Amino acid sequence: MKFTVAVDAMGGDESPLKVIKGLDLFLQNNQDLKFLIFGNRDLINPIIEKYPLVGTSSTIVHTNEKVSDNESPLEAVKNGKNSSMWLALTALKNKNADIAISAGNTAALLVMSRLILETINGIDKPALASMWPSHKGLSVVLDLGANIDCSIKNLVDFSKLGAALYRAVFKKEKPTVALLNIGSEDSKGSDLLKKSLQELRKINTDSFSFNGFIEGNHIKDGNVDVIVTDGFSGNIALKTAEGTAKYIAALVKEKFLRSWYSKFIYLLSFKIFNSIKNDLDPRKYNGGIFLGLTSPVVKSHGGTDYIGFYHSIKLCYDILNGNLQEQIQKNL
Repeated sequence: MKFTVAVDAMGGDESPLKVIKGLDLFLQNNQDLKFLIFGNRDLINPIIEKYPLVGTSSTIVHTNEKVSDNESPLEAVKNGKNSSMWLALTALKNKNADIAISAGNTAALLVMSRLILETINGIDKPALASMWPSHKGLSVVLDLGANIDCSIKNLVDFSKLGAALYRAVFKKEKPTVALLNIGSEDSKGSDLLKKSLQELRKINTDSFSFNGFIEGNHIKDGNVDVIVTDGFSGNIALKTAEGTAKYIAALVKEKFLRSWYSKFIYLLSFKIFNSIKNDLDPRKYNGGIFLGLTSPVVKSHGGTDYIGFYHSIKLCYDILNGNLQEQIQKNL
């Protein structure tokens, strides 16, 4: 069975070029997806002519309108009902697609998704989740900025949603879940976290195993599959991790360019450093997903290139292939 992806081709930097190139890269390896591409046909068609695989697997729906990065969610909703973003989400609502993806304005995408798709019964707020590399593979971290203020119920819901995502993508029947905190002891943290800890410990389920608190410096250990937090702390953790990775890469480069001897040592160790660079490449982990909506929506980073967009499309495929929505209903 071929799934259909509704694609906002106009969101983010260098679109629609990076979008079409990303789709082409995916289709070179896997042709199990079809695409409904929403955007300006006059800009999209000349690009698709160079990538015939995309042309044979896609239908273009024309619109001149798009949501800009500097629009507020209110402006986007008010003025963007014929935008590529809105039309892609509407196609998802109307069951013309199985999942939607956009590299556009994150806040606008979240608000539009909630308006058009609504949340699953029993879920108050959708969460933005993403895959983070660790020493043992990948972990799911949520929420990464969709909800600044969270209740106990929200954190409990995020635990169920994150576990469903992990099980869908990685086929692990009982993922481990932990709450991000300033310490691992039960006595540490805010009242919200302490009460959420107690609520999660009361849950008797085969859907996930709750491991208590986890500190930020242990996220990369890979001993926990799903890390849950509010959007404020999650976004800070995300930006800190991204900044640290860039700093380390720049520092290593600077050190090895200081002298002819250090350059020589670098050349001898080139394969090792290239492997490290590849592991730290943020494009490989590009793609967040709004969890808790009646249909899945993937958010690609606006500043990524076509390789990053390819990885977001691959995430779409993994989500669909793993029956994410079915896994969420099972957890709820």
